[in-house]
Amino acid sequence: MRTLTWDPKQKVLRLIDQRALPAHLEFVECHHLAEVADAIRLMIVRGAPAIGVTAAFGMAIAGWNSSTDSPDALRSHLQIAADTLRKTRPTAVNLQWALTRMLAVLEAPGLTADKLRHRLEAEAVRMAEEDVAINHQMAEYGASLIEDGDTIIHHCNTGALAVVDWGTALGAIRLAFEQGKRVHVLVDETRPRLQGARLTAWELSQYGIPFEIITDGAAGYFLQRGDVQKVMFGADRVAANGDVANKIGTYMLALAAHTNGVPVVCVAPSSSVDLSLPDGSHIPIEERDPDEVLNLQYSGESVAPAGAKARNPAFDITPHGLVDAIVTERGISRQPFKHTLPQVLGKDPNSISRAG
Repeated sequence: MRTLTWDPKQKVLRLIDQRALPAHLEFVECHHLAEVADAIRLMIVRGAPAIGVTAAFGMAIAGWNSSTDSPDALRSHLQIAADTLRKTRPTAVNLQWALTRMLAVLEAPGLTADKLRHRLEAEAVRMAEEDVAINHQMAEYGASLIEDGDTIIHHCNTGALAVVDWGTALGAIRLAFEQGKRVHVLVDETRPRLQGARLTAWELSQYGIPFEIITDGAAGYFLQRGDVQKVMFGADRVAANGDVANKIGTYMLALAAHTNGVPVVCVAPSSSVDLSLPDGSHIPIEERDPDEVLNLQYSGESVAPAGAKARNPAFDITPHGLVDAIVTERGISRQPFKHTLPQVLGKDPNSISRAG
């Protein structure tokens, strides 16, 4: 089942509502740009690749909902639509990448407004299909790093729910399992929204892959005991030097793994790699509503005392020195990433901003 599907007749985007999982499998239909923006902002859809493709279809919807016959007026309308979508989740570079790609469609000269609408829709559909193919290729590379008998700590959710279909880091684990490798996954909860306990555990149960849920703070205990052979996660953005922006808690997990000599593997599509940024200090970090932290309940009662305040950064930056491998659909990069990432991606390292 795909995370998102497009109805070409009704011009409607259908999304799995990830807020309802695992208790209920529910769907949300987006008929208008505002509904797409809300779906991204409210995390009805989440995961950098899925966000990017969702935004692409949001642009297509905005085009079809515009009644103008003027190509220039349509272009202006869609620039505003892109700005609306761009503000929803600032850390995920896939969102910016998808919008840039959709806006490039509008640059074709001599086309009617209706032709532009058709081209926008076709481009969004193309991006969705490319995402599936890319994920399968990443899984091949990622699975090659997984040994028979590995226990893997996995952070957040990087499976089919984070993309159009299949997944990034969890896709690699899934393929390794289907190849006959005996794998066991320790799924950290991933507070405060519990994407690990809710979404990754649900996906693993669908695939029949053995897993156990652990608290975020328990990861160091299992790493120190020698119970873990790999740590794997995805990325919302990777800087040119290999610094990784990912779900909050990734840095602490990678630090504990590095201290205990356990390989750390990041699996993300090339669209998540931002070679224009020399290092992670330039990546904007989204801060979400403090209520996501404060509304936690225990035995039906609020954990936090009345009047308590909270900070809720959605992501953190894992320094490149803590990462052993970055896997994309183009291949596996190892340190020093400032040289190997551009090479694997087919870019000239000398043309990239110098990174430490």
